[in-house]
Formats: sequence, structure tokens, C-alpha cells
Amino acid sequence: MTIEHEISERYSRLPSSNFAKILKIAVEDKDVISLGPGEPDFTTPEHIRDAAIMAIDKGFTHYSPPGGRTETKETIAKKLKKDNRINVSPEEIIVTCGSQEALFLATQSLIDPGEKMIVPNPGFLAFIPMVETLTGIPEPIPLREKNGFEFDPDELEKLIDRRTRVILINSPSNPTGRMLKRKTLEKLADIAIQHDLVIFSDEAYEKLTYDNRKHISIGSLNGMKDRVITFQSFSKSYAMPGFRIGYAAGPKDIIQAMTRLHIYTTVCAPTLSQLTAIEALTGNQSCVKEMRTQYNRRRKLIIKRLKEIPDINCLQPEGAFYAFPNISKLGSSVEVANLFLKKAKVLVVPGTEFGKYGEGYVRMSYATSYEKIEEAMDRIEKVVKNR
Repeated sequence: MTIEHEISERYSRLPSSNFAKILKIAVEDKDVISLGPGEPDFTTPEHIRDAAIMAIDKGFTHYSPPGGRTETKETIAKKLKKDNRINVSPEEIIVTCGSQEALFLATQSLIDPGEKMIVPNPGFLAFIPMVETLTGIPEPIPLREKNGFEFDPDELEKLIDRRTRVILINSPSNPTGRMLKRKTLEKLADIAIQHDLVIFSDEAYEKLTYDNRKHISIGSLNGMKDRVITFQSFSKSYAMPGFRIGYAAGPKDIIQAMTRLHIYTTVCAPTLSQLTAIEALTGNQSCVKEMRTQYNRRRKLIIKRLKEIPDINCLQPEGAFYAFPNISKLGSSVEVANLFLKKAKVLVVPGTEFGKYGEGYVRMSYATSYEKIEEAMDRIEKVVKNR
């Protein structure tokens, strides 16, 4: 006799997903080319791997302080000042198991039940569940293609009420690959000050930008130091997703709250990963440039090919490693994803996985080889032209 347990309401409220079904088919069918990955296809650079081995050999296999090792935070503080023009002390930094954990801890620290966080839509698929599982209210702001998937400040202000606590931004963006302009960031900063709000700035793809676009951290703008929590990761820039290492920097009182909560979640980020992260930040940076060069080559290919396929349009990705083409003339996001999977043997992610305003789009990752992208585009073009 099987016992049926009463699973929490928190779980039942999680958004439904078609991606798990699609991914299962893709895994089982070895002929499928996957354009689904949200992680680099590169191996972690050798000098970073060597640092991990050295840390093991030296016996660094114990817990770290919940906020992170001092030398790790000091290195991060120097990086933030040099690269992002954000001046923080080590006490204003927390090292976490990836930036996603940092986002979760920050949400726990600032959002009480019934309070609101404004989240980009389409946006990273974890944003909405992250708020909902903590009984907060995720308030989606539509990011529209006609606006370059930028925030509309007027529309944003209409969403703010007395329960709003946080505005979450993500630039470069997953899934759109677009970047927020300085002018937009300045308007968002003004709105945050006017309404006494905190901004969560997810900058996981900060080093993956193209066409001479420069990443701007909103935390570097005048008057924003005490209103912004900056979230960054080693997973994308240094091809270190398996190390589970990221961090957040922001106002000391919020970082202290996050650190206290950390004790009751994962306790600390892995000691080995923290020491390895130091090498990533201070060692030879040519690996980042090399990976970005390869991503850019693939980006140019995928955009060129998408432009040649009837009834598909795509804004130029400016960062990250995703294209987010408009396929609405071919059908719904799920229908088109299923069409590409079944007829072309190519896996893409339905835009609705990233929120309701992702309808009419699919996400294609170019974190895979040039040759596979070329073959995937050949297959998709053939299916679209023969449908």
C-alpha cells in the first residue's frame, strides 16, 4: 500500500513547466541537438582547476565562516571596485553557493508574507518561484520586444504600491540576451529613491558582453550604494557552474541578515570553491576573453541563420549566451518548441518557461559548439520551409 503524503501548498503553487517533458525526450533521443543549456560548454580553465587541486592537497576541506572567508571577500571587494566601480568593505559581502542562493537569502531578508517584488517578465525562470515559495508576491513587469526588452519606467511606477519592497533587474538578461542602457538604469535608480525601494541587480553574465557594449552596475550610480544588492557568479564568466560559488554585495545590515540566514541553510559556500574563486579573480584573465570570443562567433552565426529563416525574427543579443527569437507566426511557444524537437530534432526552451510575456518566443542557447549550432539551424530552416 502506497501512502500519499500531503505536500505543502508552497510546492503546489510552483508554476507548471513543459520543459521537463521536453528535456526528457531530448535526453532519451541521442539524435537531438540541444540549444537548451544555461551553462558554459567549456571546461573550467586549467589554472583554476589547479588551484582547486592545490587547496585539496593543503587540506582545505572544512567549513568556512557563514559570510565567507576573509581573503575571498577581500579579493571580491577589490574586483568590485576595479571592474564595477562599487566600493564595499568585506563586511558588505557574502559568499554563497552560487548567486541563486544569494538571491534567495536576500529575498528571505527583505520580503515578508504579502509583500511585493517587481520581477522582469520574461525573466530567469527561478525569479517568480523564489518569491512565491517565501509567500511574497512577484509582480511581473512586461519586457516587450518593441522596447528592446527594456524596463518601461512609466509602466514600472504604476505597479508600485505600499507593499512593494524590491525591484529585481537582470542585465545582461536571461533569456533575452539584452542589456539595460545607462539611461534606463538611471531612471530605475530615481524610482527606487523616490519610492524608498531596494534594487536586486542580478549580474551573472556581466563579463559576457559583445559589440563593445560595457556592462554597467546600477550599484555604481550616485546615491545607490545603500539601495542596491549586486549579485554575481563565477559559473558563467569562468565556466565554474559545478563549483557552486557566487556572492552578493550591498548594505551592511542586509548582508548581515543574509549571513545569519545562511547558517540555517547551507551554512557556508564550499571552502574549496572559495579558494579557487580567488585564483579565478586574480589569475590570468585571458580565459574569459577567449570564451567570450567563441560565444561571439556563435552569436553571429545563430543570428545570421535566424534572419534567413521565414517567419522568425530576433533582436540582436548584446550579452549572455542566448538568442530569444520571435516565432509567433509559427505557433505558440510550446507548439514551436515541440515542432523543432519532433521534426528537426533540436531542443529549444519555450518562452513561457520565463513567464507569460515570453509567449511567442523560444530561447536558444549558443553555449554549444559552432558546428552543432550550424547543424541545428539547417534542421530548423528545413522544417520551417517545408511545414
